[in-house]
Amino acid sequence: MQLSDFNYDLPPDLIAQHPLANRTDSRLLEVRSAGLEAAQLINRQFKEILDLIKPGDLLVFNDTKVIPARLHGKKETGGNVELLIERISGDQQAWVQIRASKVPKTGSIIQIHNQIGETFQVEMIGYDGRFYEVRFPENVFALLERFGELPLPPYIEHQPDGEDAQRYQTVLAKNPGAVAAPTAGLHFDETILQELQQLGAKQATVTLHVGAGTFTPVREEDLSKHKMHHEWFSIPTETLLAIEETQSKGGRVIAIGTTSLRALESQALTQKTSGETNLFITPGFQFKTVDCLLTNFHLPKSTLLMLVSAFAGMDNIRSAYQHAISQKYRFFSYGDAMFLSRLENTHS
Repeated sequence: MQLSDFNYDLPPDLIAQHPLANRTDSRLLEVRSAGLEAAQLINRQFKEILDLIKPGDLLVFNDTKVIPARLHGKKETGGNVELLIERISGDQQAWVQIRASKVPKTGSIIQIHNQIGETFQVEMIGYDGRFYEVRFPENVFALLERFGELPLPPYIEHQPDGEDAQRYQTVLAKNPGAVAAPTAGLHFDETILQELQQLGAKQATVTLHVGAGTFTPVREEDLSKHKMHHEWFSIPTETLLAIEETQSKGGRVIAIGTTSLRALESQALTQKTSGETNLFITPGFQFKTVDCLLTNFHLPKSTLLMLVSAFAGMDNIRSAYQHAISQKYRFFSYGDAMFLSRLENTHS
């Protein structure tokens, strides 16, 4: 596969910069696959997801919580530096992306500050060719709460505010560790979750801490040479049991977001219920667990666009994106959603 196979032109005005007034106000594009025939594209409002879910289906959400992962500081030379947590690797250590005129060398000290003048120091201790490892003087999470800033995606152009603090988290968020929201879950509020339960659909959770690597551009034209970033995941025993029960009774496993799907398919592939995954899903991948996927619209040439193309078919996704652009759907994190059925709805 080539990177250029996953490119498309998006008018900038379709990139959602703010959330809608209510979580369920977004639109929903149903991509109804029909074997070898072209998928049927149906315009809906998000609340109509109740018409797409059946009694006995299992919805699997990612319950990760976005942390204030962006830090500002100065190098020993006095130059400004910005750190973005990629993933936390220990009680006092983390891998980060660094933005600076010249990246500090291993062994250097960076002084981090917040808006009220408090400071602390981190030490540069390693580099893996993509990300830098830094050591904190105390618990990473505690320091991020005092010094960190909400890390909105690079395509959102405003500074994070109170609205973002509330709406760039899902209502199910409880396990801190992500530096980007599992955006498909942003469409759900408590009311629609209750309505889905009343419908007879069950709910379960996984945890996958979305890393900053999710926004790193794919630079290899030959996708076989791309090195996927690592993200930590965990799947509770009760979720695995719920999946087994659902499948035994003929229900569908519906992943709420690509992060939930990657966690579930990583477990199916490795039989591990927790750990780091760098699963890179491209067309030809054999899905073992997930039958349907709710997801937002993804960036051109992104690994997530490759994932949904693998799931629903490249031609179907191309048609869906062209349709969404023509119908002025809202794109990316604060944008609208798609409901996808797996191209061949049988378990591998």
